[in-house]
Amino acid sequence: MDETSFKVSIHQTETVTGKRATSHKVRWSVAGQRRKRPFKTAALADSFRAELVAAARKGEAFRTSDGLPVSMGRAQNDMGFYDFACAFVDMKWGRAAATTRRTHAEAMTAVTVAMLVDRGGRPDAKLIRSALTRWGFNTVRRDHDVPQEVAATLRWVKEHTRKVSALRDPEILRSVLDSLARKLDGTSAAPTVENRRRRILITAMGYAVEKKILDSNPIPALKWTPPKSSHVVDRRRVVNPMQARTLLNAVRSQQRTGRRLVAFFGCLYFAALRPEEAVNLGEDNLDLPAEGWGDLHLERVTPYAGKEWTDSGLNRDERQLKHRAVGEWRTVPSPPELTAMLHEHLRAFGTAPDGRLFRGERNADELPKLTILRTWQRARARAFTEEVAASNLAKTPYDLRHAAVSTFLNGGIPPTTVAEWAGQSVEVLLAIYAKCLDGTDAAIRAHVQHVLGWQ
Repeated sequence: MDETSFKVSIHQTETVTGKRATSHKVRWSVAGQRRKRPFKTAALADSFRAELVAAARKGEAFRTSDGLPVSMGRAQNDMGFYDFACAFVDMKWGRAAATTRRTHAEAMTAVTVAMLVDRGGRPDAKLIRSALTRWGFNTVRRDHDVPQEVAATLRWVKEHTRKVSALRDPEILRSVLDSLARKLDGTSAAPTVENRRRRILITAMGYAVEKKILDSNPIPALKWTPPKSSHVVDRRRVVNPMQARTLLNAVRSQQRTGRRLVAFFGCLYFAALRPEEAVNLGEDNLDLPAEGWGDLHLERVTPYAGKEWTDSGLNRDERQLKHRAVGEWRTVPSPPELTAMLHEHLRAFGTAPDGRLFRGERNADELPKLTILRTWQRARARAFTEEVAASNLAKTPYDLRHAAVSTFLNGGIPPTTVAEWAGQSVEVLLAIYAKCLDGTDAAIRAHVQHVLGWQ
């Protein structure tokens, strides 16, 4: 942060007549350091001097680096929020994972829309969001092959966003924060989405301070209560072992694609792998006996991000394990049932050219995200009644991981061990995953009844 001083002396404007032109110089000193600035006209010089005098009379500090009042220095650094948001995502782009790049773009889109000032000619709301997310806040696409309609939309946004300094106004800042909790249609966004957007905005405000656009981050000082959010897994989504096996059998019964993916879903349930960990599982990651317990050695993951956000141009971005440094491994036990599934998969389908176990039927380069989701939706429709299929029970493949971790914990496996297997901290594990399984309440109540001596 710049050093400042209140020791300021402002002198009279000096007029200097030269051979070619006359200049008007404003002279002043800050902390004993003399400053001067020339102007072409007396009016401009007098206006600048008046700003210095007004700042000094208000008791404002002056920066020793350039001799300007703090407020005047910020004003010179101020910029429209769209331009600032582009600079922010560009600063983050190089070292960020592809999924993080997309998340930053989505958050900055939501904030920029909230910072717009309508002056007529506003493009369609969906077009604005699409233009911002897919082009404006994508560092490598912003200036390349931009459709004409998108380019025109971005120009309109650039001309109609408030300055970053407007966020010092509590009413504007409060309005922006409130907007982060709403979707495009006005309905409430998921609390996790709102929290993620708010954290990114807080980081962006720190960058504004670093760039000397703001003197401090205005969000912590605002009297505003964020919406309450829960990170606890919804127990209504967690299947018990019988339901999990029914779902896996429903996957297996699907001709062609289902048989290719039953071991993939098995890894999520029996080993509590994340989908991006299972997708990247290769034959060299397996340490399996012919039958019985084996081990899965995990080192890399390939989360889906979309080719617009990856450096490789592929839909998946290869990264180190979550919460681990590059090169760190995590070993997860493979129960006998999963070991048998993996052997069956290898016998039937072999591996991709690079050794990966799971691949698309027509695309050996990757296992498409859409293929995973469609296969899972069909399995739920086959395994469950219409009423259960309409519920949240095992709504997404990730719910198999939730079920696995809950099963381990409820089975009495020490949390430290489960945390190591799942690649989580013990604190996160106990806060999020320690949920009862479907159908265990009756057993627990019967046990309490027995303890209390009831028949």
